Amino acid sequence: QVQLVESGGGWVQAGGSLRLSCAASGRTFSSYTMGWFRQAPGKEREFVAGTSWSGGTTYYADSVKGRFTISRDNAKNTLYLQMNSLNPEDTAVYYCAATRSTAPRSYDYNYWGQGTQVTVSS
Repeated sequence: QVQLVESGGGWVQAGGSLRLSCAASGRTFSSYTMGWFRQAPGKEREFVAGTSWSGGTTYYADSVKGRFTISRDNAKNTLYLQMNSLNPEDTAVYYCAATRSTAPRSYDYNYWGQGTQVTVSS
C-alpha cells in the first residue's frame, strides 16, 4: 500500500509555470506506475500524464503535450509534474495516483492523493 500527498499548487497567471510534487510513503514506490489526473469544476476527472516505474516511459494527454513534463525520483519517493505555458483551461484540482499495473487504464489507478488546487487566471 502507498499513501500519496500532493503539494505545489497555487495561483498563477496565464503563461506561467508551476511544479507539483507528490510525496509517497512506503518502501515500494519504485514498483508503482504513477500518474497525474485533474478535475475541473463541473467536469469529470481526466488523465493528464503517466510514467512507468523507472520513469523511462512517459505519456501525456494531448491537451498537455509539449507543456507538461512528468518525472519521478525513486530515491526520494517523489513524483513531479512540471507545468509550463499554463492557461485558464488548466485550472483544476490535480491528483497523483498509483497502480501496480504496468499498462494501466485510468480505472486501474487505485491509490490517490487528496489533490492540490491549481488556478490559472487570464
